[in-house]
Parts: sequence; C-alpha cells; structure tokens
Amino acid sequence: MPGAGGTTAARLLIRASGDIPVDTPRVPAREAAEHELSKPMYHENDPNLLQQGLDKLWGWIGDLLDTASGVAPGGPVGLVVLVLIVLGLAAALWWRLGTPRRTVRSAAALFDDGPRSAAEHRKAAEAHAAARRWNGAVQERMRAIVRSLEERALLDPRPGRTADEAAAEAGRTLPAHAARLHAAAKAFDDVTYGGRAADEQMYLVLRALDLDLETTRPALSTPARGAAE
Repeated sequence: MPGAGGTTAARLLIRASGDIPVDTPRVPAREAAEHELSKPMYHENDPNLLQQGLDKLWGWIGDLLDTASGVAPGGPVGLVVLVLIVLGLAAALWWRLGTPRRTVRSAAALFDDGPRSAAEHRKAAEAHAAARRWNGAVQERMRAIVRSLEERALLDPRPGRTADEAAAEAGRTLPAHAARLHAAAKAFDDVTYGGRAADEQMYLVLRALDLDLETTRPALSTPARGAAE
C-alpha cells in the first residue's frame, strides 16, 4: 500500500537525518579530557609532593611489616618482640662501645706535644676530671704514668713510644702491675684512637694505678750464686 510505504520511507529518512549517533575519535577525546582535568580547579585539594612521598613511604613500610609479620613466629606480636630485642641489643652495644666512628686510626706516639713532667700531666688530668672531660683526663693520666716511670728510671725515655709499648716494657720491670698497665694502655688507645667515650670509673682506675706505681719498687733479679763459697 502506498500509505504504508510512504510511512516507512519517512521513518527511514528521519532516522538517517536526526538519529544517527556522532562518534568522536579516541585520541582527540583523550586529549580533550586530559586538558580539562589539568585545570587548577580540579587539583586544589591534591596533596603536595612531600605528602605524596610520605604516603608512598608509609605504604612501603606497611607492606614490609605485613610481609615480615607473616613470616615471623607469633605473627605481629612476634615481630614486635623481635624488633624490641634488636633495639635492645643495639642500645647495649652503643652504651658499651660508645659513639662509633667511621675509621679507627692506628696507634701513634703517646706524647704528641712538647715534653712535660709527670706532675704537669697529673695536673692536666685533674683539671679535665674536674670539668668531667673524661677523655682528656684518661689520656693525661696515662701520660703521667709513663712519664713518672721515665723520671724514676724504670723506663728509658724514648720519643715515639706508644702506650702499648710503654705498658709492655714497664710490665717486665713491674710484673705485679703488668696486667693493670696493659689495661690502662688499652683504655688510652680505645679513647684516643677507637672512638670510645671514657667515663669517671675508667679515669679512677688509671688514677689508682698511678698512685700505686708511685710507691712500687721494681722487681730485681736474684744475683747468681758463685760456684764456690
């Protein structure tokens, strides 16, 4: 029928002219969206770069702790216990060894300045101790010990002698104090070259040794008896 055909043709014409969707290519559409989203109005509440970095750091730490707690005995509680144990060991080592340094110098000469008497070294040691500068007090007291032995002719004066060498030589002359002399030399080296922090107790040990050596006489070898009397 002509009426039905005309209606069908009209519908097709209307659909072709007004209902055809418009397709936009993908690349221009993406560029347009990126341009729109780059406007400042969309980023007013964004975190700054520092906050973004901190967020990523805490996220990484959280992931690491989650992984560690999964393999640690006892889960999260066991991980906390292990961390506390490690921190306790580190604190104990720090207290025992003092502030670490990157390098340890080799032992050098005991006396690094001009010649001074034992009395002068003792005076300097006491001044350091009064000010609670225990490193300087220990160093000056050890120098006083060695200088006193030289003044009493129990050690030959020798430039460039180290604390260890002085202790070894004096220990042969004063065997009853050999162990204490060796310990005093080690304390001097630890403080001077090893980065260990001295304390009052360390200084008092060297001071007591110095006072004891003042009244100590050297061990004399027993003369050989003659074959005939």
